[in-house]
Amino acid sequence: MSVSLLSRNVARKLLFLQLLAVIAIGLLFCLKDPAWGASAFGGGLAAWLPNAVFMNFAWRHQVHTPSKGRMAWTFAIGEVLKVVASFTILVVALAGFKAVLLPLIVTWVSVLVVQILAPAVINNKG
Repeated sequence: MSVSLLSRNVARKLLFLQLLAVIAIGLLFCLKDPAWGASAFGGGLAAWLPNAVFMNFAWRHQVHTPSKGRMAWTFAIGEVLKVVASFTILVVALAGFKAVLLPLIVTWVSVLVVQILAPAVINNKG
């Protein structure tokens, strides 16, 4: 199996685990109040959706073989856009939809923790 295919499979698993975390935490907050559940889903999407777009962007540019400097700039610009998109979704959820702050932030942070910890679990073969 090639390295690029392996990294694509790891990225898919990571996105799937993040989506499961969004759904699970959102459903738990729905038990308290539907507004809390909607806020939790908004916070989860603020972390998950930019990651999904960034990974899709990276997969599309993986086919091409640009020079090393261009690849670094593409990655840096993608990361900046990911942060801006996440911030925009959080602001829209808080200001536009009047989301509850606690479930929004808890779900957002939880999905980011999954993003950090999941690759270690996915890559652990033993």
